[in-house]
Amino acid sequence: MSFYELFKKDHQTRNKSHFASIASIAMTDGKISEDEQNLLQTLAIKLGVNKSDVVTILKNPAQYSIVPSISADERLERMHDLFDMIFSDQKIDAKELVLIKKYAIGLGYNYSSANKLIQDSIEIYTGKISYNEYKYLIKNRLK
Repeated sequence: MSFYELFKKDHQTRNKSHFASIASIAMTDGKISEDEQNLLQTLAIKLGVNKSDVVTILKNPAQYSIVPSISADERLERMHDLFDMIFSDQKIDAKELVLIKKYAIGLGYNYSSANKLIQDSIEIYTGKISYNEYKYLIKNRLK
């Protein structure tokens, strides 16, 4: 297997894992709303997760472990995706809060940084914001 193939396989594994995390958040209330379904479809395309993998992942997202991100920017982008799903209904509930903390730590944030990131994100995340705006706001608050 070439280095490129190995890198591509690892990248696909990380993306499927991330998609499963997003799906888990969408399913916290036991159903997937139309807004959540639309966002799942958008994120599947963004992450390069094919339709058959989407179906498999949605059947049991818990079978996929969290794969830590390589870079700080990738971790932050993954958190943004998760918050997009959480706030698709304009609120965060207790189950989602537990999951987002688990995912933040799984992505590579330490406990203290994860809690600060989540709290800051909840304070600034009032709906759909772009990744660049999110990145700017979070990086400036973490200084």
